Amino acid sequence: MEARYIMITCMAAALCFGSAARAQDAQSAAAAAAREMAKAAEVAKAEAKPNYWTSAAEFTFGLNQTSLFDWAAGGYNNLSLNSGLDANAKYEKDLMTWGNRLQLQYGTLSSADKKGLIQITTDRMYAESKWGYKTSKDSKWSYTAAFDFRSQFSNGYSDYRQGADGLWTGTLKSGFLAPAYTNLGLGMDWTPNNWLSINIAPLTGGFTIVRAQELRKTYGMLLREDGLDAAVGSNYRYAKFQFGAQVKADAKFVINEVFNFGTQLVIFTDYLDNPFKEYRVNWDNKITWNIGKYFKVGLDTWLIYDPNVRIKNQKDIASYPDGKARIQFKEFTSFNFVYTLKPRRLRDSK
Repeated sequence: MEARYIMITCMAAALCFGSAARAQDAQSAAAAAAREMAKAAEVAKAEAKPNYWTSAAEFTFGLNQTSLFDWAAGGYNNLSLNSGLDANAKYEKDLMTWGNRLQLQYGTLSSADKKGLIQITTDRMYAESKWGYKTSKDSKWSYTAAFDFRSQFSNGYSDYRQGADGLWTGTLKSGFLAPAYTNLGLGMDWTPNNWLSINIAPLTGGFTIVRAQELRKTYGMLLREDGLDAAVGSNYRYAKFQFGAQVKADAKFVINEVFNFGTQLVIFTDYLDNPFKEYRVNWDNKITWNIGKYFKVGLDTWLIYDPNVRIKNQKDIASYPDGKARIQFKEFTSFNFVYTLKPRRLRDSK
């Protein structure tokens, strides 16, 4: 009997210990499952975190080359290069937006008929940034603060001539920060749809900067003080401040997946110098025709009228020896290789 009681007691103890072990294993498994669920919830929460930034960029590169060997029709060996970048980034959260865009273009031409001379075919540096805050959730109007900067990379020349050494030179017409334009405007933005934006900034201040002394008179810089010789470039100020009103209209038409057209018109009048009588106008147009995925044909045009810029023309040099304000126009056609970083969301840093 005693042996039987001992056996029963041992079996009961074993069962108790087994049940306790199974309960502990179950508790451990439940804790592990809870931890995994918590981790999954944290990952899901992180993935659901909103991203307020979007960005896109387009890189272009074009090359044209001509070589002639005993070519009866004549001509000159030449090489032309052009490249460009059009990038933008935009932040949108609730009623606030912040859009940024950078446009860079540079093209050169080297021809055997002008030994030692590299001519600039296109040279553009343009950056703009605009902060906006909507007047209400569904409103098409926003309060805005907008900044833009415009200049070029290298020197531009005209009136080319050949020296005694056979090399070609020209007359300096422009350069980096010669001129450069900066503007900061406070106003309102009207966006009736996704392809049109009109910014009205009645409080716009900015500087025209001319680094090269010999070009300061041409671009309307003011004399340092009265009575100095106006023919000496160093007597002109480095920069000129302007304060006035500006209207900027941007439109972009996506006709289909092949054709695109973008245009920007900027009109500025200076409160400090003939307000609402003289206007500075910049009108840029860009037409692109995509050929396949990596190639496109582009047509860019620029129209400028600045009442402060004096341009000489041999046709009326007797009447205007120092030149006069004229409508400036430039057209550039290109065939380029294109690489596009499509619009994407950027993770918010917060």
